[in-house]
Order: sequence, then C-alpha cells, then structure tokens
Amino acid sequence: MLQIENTIISLDIFDKKFCCELSKCKGACCVHGDSGAPLEDNEVEVLEKIYPQIKLFLRDESIKTIENEGAWVIDIDNDKVTPLVDNKECAYAIFEDNVAKCAIEKAYNAGITKFQKPISCHLYPIRFNVYSEFIAINYHCWEICKPALNKGISLNTPIYVFLKNALVRKFGTNWYNQLEIAAKGIEK
Repeated sequence: MLQIENTIISLDIFDKKFCCELSKCKGACCVHGDSGAPLEDNEVEVLEKIYPQIKLFLRDESIKTIENEGAWVIDIDNDKVTPLVDNKECAYAIFEDNVAKCAIEKAYNAGITKFQKPISCHLYPIRFNVYSEFIAINYHCWEICKPALNKGISLNTPIYVFLKNALVRKFGTNWYNQLEIAAKGIEK
C-alpha cells in the first residue's frame, strides 16, 4: 500500500496492466452486476438536472425505467446507484453495434452536458471507499475485463496510466503528479 495525501492506494494499480477492449468485452461492465453504477452525492443531483438532455440518447426501455424509478435509486446495500433496466443493464446504457456504451458520455461528447459520466464508471477497474480519515483506492478484478488485462499487458499500460484522466478528475493534478513520482520509485 502507498499513501498520497488522504488516500491509501493498492500497489495493484501500478503492477496490473489494463486497457479497455470494448470490441471484445462489448461493454459488459454496463450490463452485468447486481446493482447499478455507484454514485456520489453530488452526482445524483447532476443526473436529475441533466436527464432531459440525456433522454435524447436513451432507449425507450431506459426512459421508462428512469421515469418510473428516478434518475438514481438506492440499492440493497443502501448505496446510491444508477437504475437497472429489468435488473440487467444500467438504464443509461445504449447499444451501438452490439456494444454497451454510456448515453451520459455520448451527451457529454456531443457537447450537450458538462458531466462526463459517474466517476465510478470513469475510474473502473479502480474502486474507492471513503472512510472517516482516508480514501482506500483498490483494483477490482472482474472476469469480464480479461480482454482489458490482456490488451494492457500487450501495450504495457499500468492501470494508473490508463486511468490518468479519471484519476485527475477525481483527485486532482497535484495528486496524480505525486502518484507518478511514486510509480517511478516503485519501478526502481
């Protein structure tokens, strides 16, 4: 483990190689699982606010789910998450060429919203847990990401490099610069 500011970081994010391979996994992380994407408190307000803009990109079944359940829900663990369509895919998932993608991100890329997507999605396969005195940052190993591990190995891309933009978004540039310095020390 490594500490930077108030974060405790698993060494897996330096050691494991990772690079999403949507053509092989088909966006399975948006489809499988027992709950929707975890949301931060500020994200639930954002989703409620931008839903009208995102709605333009959603499938009919997603619109029905969101309008019946809300832009976000509380799951069995009492966490705020995105709703699921028929207990399957995330309600914000859209399908292009049989690949699950994010309608929120599509609206962001089109310049319609300034919110890219939930940070938990942007940071995947990193998961973080907030405790009273620190934030634990860990690698989440999921079988559906095996193609991403293989591609990461072939490109020699550590998780922290693949997720640079997401890590900067969540923890800031100064924090990420410290992470890079720590990575160089670990490599030696």
